[in-house]
Amino acid sequence: MFEIFNQHRSIRKYSGKAIDSDLLNQLLETACRASNTGNMQTYSIVLTTEDDLKKQLAPAHFNQAMVVNAPVVLTFCADFNRFTKWCEMRQAQPGYANFQSFMAAAIDAVILAQQFCVAAESKGLGICYLGTTTYNAGEIIEALNLPELVVPITTITVGYPAEDPLLTDRLPLKAIVHRETYQHFSDAEIDSFYAEKESDPLNRQFIIENQKSTLAQVFTDIRYTKANNEFFSEKFLQVLRMQGFID
Repeated sequence: MFEIFNQHRSIRKYSGKAIDSDLLNQLLETACRASNTGNMQTYSIVLTTEDDLKKQLAPAHFNQAMVVNAPVVLTFCADFNRFTKWCEMRQAQPGYANFQSFMAAAIDAVILAQQFCVAAESKGLGICYLGTTTYNAGEIIEALNLPELVVPITTITVGYPAEDPLLTDRLPLKAIVHRETYQHFSDAEIDSFYAEKESDPLNRQFIIENQKSTLAQVFTDIRYTKANNEFFSEKFLQVLRMQGFID
């Protein structure tokens, strides 16, 4: 039962095999059965298959090759545009141009995306989450012609795998699950939680390649720097203002 979940791999290389349209529709239907706030379904999925449009999206995702090479690119969006219009058409006064509504829709969009991914993997497809969506949401909004109260949250590439990468490491459960209340970890416990990750040969190679002393420095100094986090935070806040969710 849990095999699909426990065997998840991020697939970045895809074969040339197309995804049958009926199968894709079944996966989308399954995804839309996911839990969501108030059964409002305040999300949308933009499905991109045309090569020219995938090429337009690629720069927003730092030109990662799978954006162009995957047969299907799915952009999952927080969407209060459709629901707001429905309310107005039914003599109801919508009040969703605010941060709370954005957060509810964003959470639901991520749940939707994950249900799609599990369904896709159960049918032999491979997927990869793109964490770049909120970095360059404005560019994606322009490429996909997203209206007010619609913001892209995450992007999934999907197709039949042309690779079989190794499973990536995960922290032990005791590092993640807190019983009853939050448990504050000792230095020794933190050491034990990250020991396997730090001893992984691939991660040790990352340290050498980036000329760092620890794996943590690879994250803080190279991959997810304070300067970049602050820059993209402000950029995304501008998007939320532009799309009407905050003043």
